[in-house]
Amino acid sequence: MQFLKDVNIDFMSKRKIGAVLSAFLILVGIASLVARGGPNYGIDFTGGTSIRLQFEKPIEVGSIRDILAGIGLANSEIKKIGESNEVLIRVQQQEEIEEVSERITSEIANNLQDNSFELRERDTVGPRIGNELRRAAIWAILVALGLILVYISWRFQFKFAVGAVVALFHDVIITLGAFSILDLEISLAVVAAFLTIVGYSLNDTIVVFDRIRENLKLMRRENFNIIINRSINQTLSRTVLTSLTTFIVVIILFFFGGEVIHNFSFALLVGVIIGTYSSVFVASPLVYEWQIRKEQQKGKNLSRR
Repeated sequence: MQFLKDVNIDFMSKRKIGAVLSAFLILVGIASLVARGGPNYGIDFTGGTSIRLQFEKPIEVGSIRDILAGIGLANSEIKKIGESNEVLIRVQQQEEIEEVSERITSEIANNLQDNSFELRERDTVGPRIGNELRRAAIWAILVALGLILVYISWRFQFKFAVGAVVALFHDVIITLGAFSILDLEISLAVVAAFLTIVGYSLNDTIVVFDRIRENLKLMRRENFNIIINRSINQTLSRTVLTSLTTFIVVIILFFFGGEVIHNFSFALLVGVIIGTYSSVFVASPLVYEWQIRKEQQKGKNLSRR
């Protein structure tokens, strides 16, 4: 189905606007990361204990914090989950990490005898394992981008591979910056979302690149600028439909999926928008700039002879 017919938008003439917007978003994200001292890693990467308690009656976060202050854990992260009586408590890098959950539940039970609770979930990760997971997550993303560079260089050309990989770096950095600005936690689920974003954005970019390759054969005498614009316009209907349907699913997950996958769905939400944008305004313009500079270099070489 093609609902955008006879579209003729000159995307390449707007590539500088796209470059300025991308640079602004990346710089804001990096500035936020620097100001906060890096990403807000969850206990998956830093080590610690996460406890989710379901209380019988409404409970205030301040009350829980006052109770935990009695055992030296007043600096723990404590937050309510939605409108329910559930409370999430996160304690990072304790020396006796196995005993933390028992100490917390025991202290709360002793101080809130009129408000019983149920332990719904408990996760414990050691600091050493957390560091190993953090390194593994970073390597997973870098290896994925490296393999993508090799594959697209073989499948298309090196300039297409560079455009695709730069666009993927662009998507991940901007999404990471959004997490930093909103002070959202980076967990293993969020890293999985980042890898999903890489796959989604790459798929969108490959569709555009494949059409450019076809048109390079069919429109040999046309200017490269016209070929790229024609290719993007021809695939625009598919791009919009795919992005729109994916966006609808992700936004439903974001609002109705619950606290557990909230950060995961937010990463996908940002990734779908940025990934669609980068396929048009980052990957393709980079290929165009590469080709233009190559042609200019050839012209200079010929003029010297």
